[in-house]
Amino acid sequence: MPKYAVITGFLGKTKDRFHDYGEARDLGERIRLLASIEGYSGAEVVYPYEANDAPALSALFRETGISPAAINVNVKAEPEFRSGGLTSRDPGVRAKAVRLIKEAKDFALAVGADKVTCCPLGDGYEFAFQYDYSAAWRNLADCFGEAASYKPELPLFIEYKPSETRGRCFVDSAAKTVCLIAATGAKGLGVTLDFGHSVYGGFTPAEDAALVLDSGLPLYVHINDNDGKWDWDYSCGTKHYLEYVEFLAYLKRAGYDDFLTSDSSPTRWEPKAFFAANARLTNRVWELLERLGEAELKRRIGAADYMETWRWIEEDLLGLGRKR
Repeated sequence: MPKYAVITGFLGKTKDRFHDYGEARDLGERIRLLASIEGYSGAEVVYPYEANDAPALSALFRETGISPAAINVNVKAEPEFRSGGLTSRDPGVRAKAVRLIKEAKDFALAVGADKVTCCPLGDGYEFAFQYDYSAAWRNLADCFGEAASYKPELPLFIEYKPSETRGRCFVDSAAKTVCLIAATGAKGLGVTLDFGHSVYGGFTPAEDAALVLDSGLPLYVHINDNDGKWDWDYSCGTKHYLEYVEFLAYLKRAGYDDFLTSDSSPTRWEPKAFFAANARLTNRVWELLERLGEAELKRRIGAADYMETWRWIEEDLLGLGRKR
């Protein structure tokens, strides 16, 4: 069975433009709540704004039995990052962004995490002639390359997203992330694939997973769902059930054994039930794929007659049964 984690910020108070959701909880309360959710054993924690005291966080992990799934480094919240951190025209701002990633690596090693993940949301643009795209690309490659080369035994994962906080993020797709990693010329880089980012970017999550896996790069996964229009962070399978089953089938076939981390927002729903639903549905799909077997999946995926594949989807994946 997969192992599950939560981005811990979602276990406290969250807000959109109009409403606040959830309860204000300090990091200790959030991790203790996480430890009480059935099926969960990992936490992705944001450095430096959510956690920057390594001994205190390590003590929380020991107390609760929760493991660090990843340290998520924030390179967008500082005022000077409003117009980009890693792609800033100011070399001093770029240097600060790189320094934060390096510090996050130190922090991750201190708390026993095996990776750092970074989603450069402040790096992007809105309008024509706003940026020199070639210069921005070179800066991204140089900055990520320098950060990856620091303590390379701890891998750095790049998370892509089509937009937010910028109208268009420079790192907006799995394919571009793979190209960016190649452009750095550095080792120790991987891809964080968020199911919902793929969906609302107009891509197919299973194809994105196959692209990353076939490139030979390490893969780390965030799970959620949305309506294809925005990154709503709904619970898994509520909007794109078949696409989620297909996604899990590709992960299972590849032997993916890292955390499936819920990048999902409970908003109006009780958080324990909300996150338990992610794990419960995923486990049931995983068990279904186990019962069907790899040989059957291989026979069905890519078969010439899709109508026969669709019948198999109806009967075996959707459980609608054979007509008697």
